[in-house]
Amino acid sequence: MALSTELLEILVCPLCKTKVELKSDGSGLKCTQCKRVYPIRDDIPVMLIDEAQIEEGPESPSGETAAVR
Repeated sequence: MALSTELLEILVCPLCKTKVELKSDGSGLKCTQCKRVYPIRDDIPVMLIDEAQIEEGPESPSGETAAVR
């Protein structure tokens, strides 16, 4: 089961309170401001700051991203 549209509309980054967007591969929710990516496990977004990874820069052509913890 995928995340509902209603849930995506109300979720925000717990750190900076900015909107999060579903990553193109569906693996996480990315904050539009601080670039933290919160993982999705078993169709449940894990909105914990300690679990997030910061994505540096745009995605590479292979679809991988550079992440710093």
